[in-house]
Amino acid sequence: MKETVKRPVLAVGPFHPLQEEMEFYQLTLDGEKVVDIDVRISYNHRGMEGISETLQFDQVPFLVSRVCGICSASHPLAYINAVEEIAGITAPERAQYIRVIINELERIHSHMLWVGLAGHFIGYDTVFMWAWKYREPVLDLLEQITGNRNNYGNVKVGGCREDIPNELIPKMLKDLDKLDKKTWMLTKAVLDDPIIHARLKGVGILTKQAAIDYAVTGPTARGSGIAIDVRRDDPYAAYADLDWNVISQPEGDVFAKAVVRLLEVLESVKIIKQALKKLPDGPIAIEVKEIPPGEGCGRAEAPRGETFHYVRSDGGNRPVRHKIRAPSYVNVPSFKASCLGGHISDVTITLAAVDPCYSCTERLAVVDGHNNIIHNYESLHQLSCEKTARIKKEIGAPEWKLEDI
Repeated sequence: MKETVKRPVLAVGPFHPLQEEMEFYQLTLDGEKVVDIDVRISYNHRGMEGISETLQFDQVPFLVSRVCGICSASHPLAYINAVEEIAGITAPERAQYIRVIINELERIHSHMLWVGLAGHFIGYDTVFMWAWKYREPVLDLLEQITGNRNNYGNVKVGGCREDIPNELIPKMLKDLDKLDKKTWMLTKAVLDDPIIHARLKGVGILTKQAAIDYAVTGPTARGSGIAIDVRRDDPYAAYADLDWNVISQPEGDVFAKAVVRLLEVLESVKIIKQALKKLPDGPIAIEVKEIPPGEGCGRAEAPRGETFHYVRSDGGNRPVRHKIRAPSYVNVPSFKASCLGGHISDVTITLAAVDPCYSCTERLAVVDGHNNIIHNYESLHQLSCEKTARIKKEIGAPEWKLEDI
């Protein structure tokens, strides 16, 4: 009788020093080779979709900018695109250009953050310090335009809340010229470094077919040779008026994803320069008195890939349904393909290569195969309280009251 070999299982998370958010993976190992991976998401739930339905249409952008701090321009813009579709309105041309500028500054900020963290993950802290140093002036520009380095709160239904002063444009162009040179230097350093090649090439490969099967998006898809980009494929804001290229690499490994992001920074610089030079005069918003009944779906190319927001209105002053799908929700499951067969030491950089945002994967209800709800928010909260009480009893934790603190 053949004996069944029980393989060791290694847990990564729910808290891990290299992963900034709550996530959980179980790696099944054959020696140091990964032969299976169980990916579990939705450890961080904040009820964004439910909260949205309690807010007025003009308040929702401030909420969805906090779905993800590094996508705090793209989520509101996708939502705005959906609501403006329902209302049948188009924001003024100047507002459309400002939307492009803010979103591309955020893309640079996000990609530079990722490049720096990727360098830190592999022990190359020079890359970390360079990337974050060159990212800092971008955050300063965002703060000068919107008042915030993150969670900009600049877009609204019908336009933008803050204008870009014309006197600020020369400074922005000067800062972008500096960033362009520094990014080229950083890109060449990465492309020419034999240690980075040895560490990242051939690691965490997501083949083109696997990328299609998992429906990945953004740099994760473009790093596997799939040249998709909502900005080009379904243009919004002022992207159709600007000249730029979709960056892709065919290899599908971690190195390819790094190259895509670095080259996309250069494309974003090119886009912003054009937008600043072509920035038209005129108002930045139109008055919107009401949102009629209807439904709309807004898309935007976030730094991590396509995000879309579905919004339904009944003619009142708040959405009656708001559904969000962030890119990490489709990118994270691809670990099942990119990690298998790899070495255990390559897992964390492979996980990081899609730039995952685990709070973007939150889901509320637990359903069965027939879409019958098993658990909703209230029942999950009750289960959590019961489990906490059970653990306290098992470990003999003392009871306390609020007035005792």
